[in-house]
Amino acid sequence: MKRGSLDKPFLICVLTLMICGFFIFSSASLGLLAKGGDNYSNVAFSQTFFGLFLGSFALLFLSRINYKTWRKYGFYLFVLSIIMTALVFVPNLGFEHGGAKRWIHLFGLSIQPSEFLKISFIIYFAALLSAMKDKVGTIKHGLVPFLSIIGIVGIIVLNQPDTDTFVLLMFSGLIMFMVAGGKWRHLGILLIIASVGIGIFANMQPYIKERLITFINPTENSLTSGYQIQQSLIAIGSGGITGRGFGQSIQKFNFLPEPIGDSIFAVAAEEFGFLGSIWIVFLFVYFAFRGLRIAIKTEDPFGRLLVVGIVILITSQAFLNIASMLGILPLSGNPLPFVSHGGTALLITLGMAGIVLNVSRYQRLT
Repeated sequence: MKRGSLDKPFLICVLTLMICGFFIFSSASLGLLAKGGDNYSNVAFSQTFFGLFLGSFALLFLSRINYKTWRKYGFYLFVLSIIMTALVFVPNLGFEHGGAKRWIHLFGLSIQPSEFLKISFIIYFAALLSAMKDKVGTIKHGLVPFLSIIGIVGIIVLNQPDTDTFVLLMFSGLIMFMVAGGKWRHLGILLIIASVGIGIFANMQPYIKERLITFINPTENSLTSGYQIQQSLIAIGSGGITGRGFGQSIQKFNFLPEPIGDSIFAVAAEEFGFLGSIWIVFLFVYFAFRGLRIAIKTEDPFGRLLVVGIVILITSQAFLNIASMLGILPLSGNPLPFVSHGGTALLITLGMAGIVLNVSRYQRLT
């Protein structure tokens, strides 16, 4: 297949998200200073060096690496990421924050291995589905492999617990499965199994019950489980049409939990208002539109599924975060891609965008 130029509109969208995200994060991180600021330098360094600097390098580098290379090593990357993610349970290596064990200390750095699991899952599953070809619609070569892979992922991430990552990977995998030729009745079976599984897990995990109760009645526990969503809605509402202005958010200082994490959209909405919020939503919608356009124009099944998986993963995470901050969906701990704190997350997100850009070099020109 002849190599062409990369998709410039998709690249511009990614760069715009990265720049806007940096300014929003810079403002939101000032909230740390009001709470002592002891961790501010570490947070700023992680986001700037590992996220922006290394992430930009990953974007450029991976946009030049032939995407077919990843097909050869998909299985090994998946196994390695499973092992890395399991290291969070090793004493003195994994550490806990907010009641969850999702990070490890490695060479003096704080790393969230599940971010590597996300991309390795997409690569391996895309390779597997493309190898199955017309057999994806069968139980043996379609339904069973999907259940096996998602089951392995579930055992690792649900025990952290990290329900949000599991839901995102399951949803992205389902979309990839259907695009590859999965049958609707198999999708129905998967959805039934997922619903029963989530129901059972929710009964085992009190925090999931609290999220659902808060979603149904956010004013019931205004000082505990309902506190974050109420403060988020106050921040979003006080932004009005045009916002308070850059750096002028009040909620980020003493009210919003995790102003640089999953609450960062509320900070952006307070400072840039309705118009700024619509701009953020538009960027993610355009990211999805342009990414899926690349997938449609890619003739190679592996490349097409790879792009679909990456685009769905990133955009579904973004809209899950935004919807939860607006009270449209139950509160989630998912960060906002390109914007929220997390050097590892930003590095991997930009790396995934680089892979999509490389696939775009081999798309049809018409």
